[in-house]
Amino acid sequence: MSTTKTAFITGATSGIGREIAREFAKHEIRLILCGRRQERLNELQAELRSHTEVHTLNFDVRDKDKVAAAVASLPANFQKIDILINNAGNAHGLDPIQKGSLDDWDAMLDINVKGLLYVSNAIIPQMVERNAGQILNIGSTAGKEVYPNGNVYCASKHAVDALNQGMRLDLNAHGIRVGAINPGLVETEFSDVRFKGDTDRAEKVYQGFQPLTPKDVAETAYFIVSRPAHVNIADLTMMCTAQASSTIVKKS
Repeated sequence: MSTTKTAFITGATSGIGREIAREFAKHEIRLILCGRRQERLNELQAELRSHTEVHTLNFDVRDKDKVAAAVASLPANFQKIDILINNAGNAHGLDPIQKGSLDDWDAMLDINVKGLLYVSNAIIPQMVERNAGQILNIGSTAGKEVYPNGNVYCASKHAVDALNQGMRLDLNAHGIRVGAINPGLVETEFSDVRFKGDTDRAEKVYQGFQPLTPKDVAETAYFIVSRPAHVNIADLTMMCTAQASSTIVKKS
């Protein structure tokens, strides 16, 4: 893939987003790395700039004004965005609906749904103007089924699934490819965030089986964006071999 391609990746400072950045850099895709932790952005930029051009943007996807300002601030050679990776997302808490935290609910809906919309709103118009571009939304198997105590997180990822379909319909006339990867269990900082720093509880989620790695998802993301222009991977669900559903996992 030519170095003229530029990818805009949200949530690039950890997990899946960081590995997508690394995978894309290997293939000389120009990168715009977005995240809330500037120190991590700096470290990733230093790591990858020997492979490709890298620009960083420090903002929170929940803040629509900062999202718009960040995109507007891009230097000339990064303004044409060919690939948008909507990756930023979080799970907060694992409580039954009657005990749910309003703050947790706000965080999940603001990041997973509204944040995706704010970033997409800032970038899609230029793709429409060019009648070209590709959007890859990182969803979850939680957007395909609902599991006990997953209520609002599952609802947020079902919304991502619906938005992925809606984007594909609305942007079809403009030749813009839209697709999603919906991973199952991936060993990242995801569970640390969900369990609010309870490391022991987080580690137990991945014990007794081999979960997906962020690299597995990143390689799949590159496969999708590297397909010929007439091919669109519209909706892909991936799980580790040990996982059959959100609640059925073969453990040793």
